[in-house]
Amino acid sequence: MFKYKFINKPKDLKLKKEIIELIFKSVSENINKSQNWTVNIVFVDDKQMQELNKNYRNIDTTTDVLSFHYFEDFSSLKQKEIAGEIILSQNKIISQSKEYWLTEEQETYKLITHSILHILGFDHETDEDYAEMSEEEEKVLRVIY
Repeated sequence: MFKYKFINKPKDLKLKKEIIELIFKSVSENINKSQNWTVNIVFVDDKQMQELNKNYRNIDTTTDVLSFHYFEDFSSLKQKEIAGEIILSQNKIISQSKEYWLTEEQETYKLITHSILHILGFDHETDEDYAEMSEEEEKVLRVIY
């Protein structure tokens, strides 16, 4: 199962460790890929997110989450090795939580789940990919809601 490390988590964002661990446990049980490594979860502002999005995706706008994985094959990694990062936009968490009638914590859990699936190789470039990724997200999120 994944280990994770929060980098500069906003003090007013009250994420529950047990829910984060349920997310990672559910991903581990539902996705048959090596997950014995660490992922950093980083919070940034819109300016930083836009810069990252422009540099890595050639899209000059902000976004809610970016996912980075540093290996194609995770099977030989050790638990303390950083295999990827989840970059979250603090501002998008706030605006999207209002838009979707969720708490900021719920929106964060949703984005973390989405990003973990990206790191593990899921995508939503085609309708089939979108359907598969959405189904996996629903399976994971069902354990916390």
